[in-house]
Amino acid sequence: MKLRLPLLAVVLTAAASAGAAELPAFRTWAPTPPMGWNSWDNFGTTVTEEQTKAQADFMAEKLKSHGWQYIVVDIQWYEPHAKEHAYRAGAELSMDGFGRLTPATNRFPSAANGAGFKSLADYVHARGLKFGVHLMRGIPRQAVEKNLPVFGTKLHAQDVANRASTCPWNPDMYGVDMSKPGAQDYYDSVFALLASWGIDYVKVDDISRPYHEHEKEIEGIRRAIDRTGRPIVLSLSPGETALTAAAHAQQHANLWRISDDFWDRWLALREQFTRLANWNPYRQTGAWPDADMLPLGVLELGRHSTRFTPDEQRTMMTLWSIARSPLMHGGDMTRTDDFTLSLLTNDEVLAVNQASSNNRPLFTRDELVAWVADVPNSPDKYLAVFNVRDRVRLTPEHARYRSAPVTKKTGAVDIDVDAKGGTMLFLEIDPTDDGTDGDHALWIEPTLVFADGHEQRLTDAPWAKVDALWDNVSTSRAPGGKAMSFEHKPVAYGIGTLSPSRVEYALPKGVVRFKAKGAIDDNASADGGGAVRFVVNVATPETEAPKPAVPIAVALADLGFSGAVTVRDLWSHADLGSVSGEFAPEIPFHGAGLYRLSPAKK
Repeated sequence: MKLRLPLLAVVLTAAASAGAAELPAFRTWAPTPPMGWNSWDNFGTTVTEEQTKAQADFMAEKLKSHGWQYIVVDIQWYEPHAKEHAYRAGAELSMDGFGRLTPATNRFPSAANGAGFKSLADYVHARGLKFGVHLMRGIPRQAVEKNLPVFGTKLHAQDVANRASTCPWNPDMYGVDMSKPGAQDYYDSVFALLASWGIDYVKVDDISRPYHEHEKEIEGIRRAIDRTGRPIVLSLSPGETALTAAAHAQQHANLWRISDDFWDRWLALREQFTRLANWNPYRQTGAWPDADMLPLGVLELGRHSTRFTPDEQRTMMTLWSIARSPLMHGGDMTRTDDFTLSLLTNDEVLAVNQASSNNRPLFTRDELVAWVADVPNSPDKYLAVFNVRDRVRLTPEHARYRSAPVTKKTGAVDIDVDAKGGTMLFLEIDPTDDGTDGDHALWIEPTLVFADGHEQRLTDAPWAKVDALWDNVSTSRAPGGKAMSFEHKPVAYGIGTLSPSRVEYALPKGVVRFKAKGAIDDNASADGGGAVRFVVNVATPETEAPKPAVPIAVALADLGFSGAVTVRDLWSHADLGSVSGEFAPEIPFHGAGLYRLSPAKK
């Protein structure tokens, strides 16, 4: 997996010219990256009024004074019997007589008798906070089937629905055909209802990918919000938003997702470095590229705490801050531990996110990354440095084996790797440069060969660690849930996984080779199932870094300093003294440092 920085010169000039124009009014509603909480990462589709109030109480008591302000109820608040993080085709949805979604009253009792979210919004507002909701693009299929009237018109749902435009992962909605009479009226009525409840923030889903196909609906939603007369911040989801949509997004939304759902996986965090660098030229006041929620604390219906290590959590917070991504906490705040609270309340770090300027990547050198930003009204600089390396180097040039791109058409590749002296085996699926994740890959009959000639199935032992998209990796099933199959024959044993993924196994003593076949599963989509590379790394005592940290040297001249500087560590709140020539903090693997550098007084 590569970290790539874009060529910025041309796009920076264009972005600067665009930024010089007068801001649309809605852009003043989010003058800094929004900071808040969203129910999805922990509660999935199930959050209730009582749980939402508890989150608001915690934010008001512990986080509001540090700049956190939004409480956002995510998807399926209108489905009475929603479960887990899943969706149900044909589920009965709560809505009014005009096809507008309303809160399920068994979960939000104060919404009874047509009150909607007004009472819950008032509760949040009374604590000095703002309230938001999730909304799927389009009109409910249920409203179309019943052909409900469009509020304020003589038209009906079937007159405005685009039945050919549906969400690939949620079965609730049809798109709205903005070329039809009544289409704008429908969106106007939806946002007028939300405004009457006191909504301050709306995350519209199934709209930012594929972005260009949905531009007319985005424009319609922008008009609808503006017509309410209420300053409702607009967030577009999910990603990955196309870079070619940057100018349109800037003119219609306050924030837009630059990736698919981001979870507590190191490979996903690595990918955000490239995405945030690519989007950096397009960040403007009130228009924020969004790296997605912060999976911190207790997640997934309380089943586990974040899988990020403390160093990885600081890396995420440092990257989101120096790149000025919105900060939306996803964990159950009522179960916040002291370490998580320290991340969320570090005012010196949060100031980088909220108040820095001229933020930009400085370099990427052999998986060591640096960003820099200006401190407003000051000659000082903010410096963020990141050690993106693994302790065992796992880049392509360090791999024992790396296949050419594998597709359904290419068939399988034979993998035979020298593993002598190995202590750990790393099996990685790289989604290549085709721009898609989620490809269905198989490690077919992965086998360990010992010095005496006997063989052992790799899958007879449990893996030591796994990192896979949507946690979708199995030794018994293909990624889609069916039995593993290649060339229409069942696979005797193997590992099925979505890309990107990395599976780690401890190697027994005496192993000399690893062999397998790599292929795309038969059950992958008919469009070819994507393209992946199979990558094998073997760790030995000689390949593991001898020290737990790496110095990252930054020349002070590259930051614009001509003399000595004093350094303050923003994470530890420690003054580190003065340095000249270069600053080279030691940063742990998967870790980060964030500093404020000031010209030394003479």
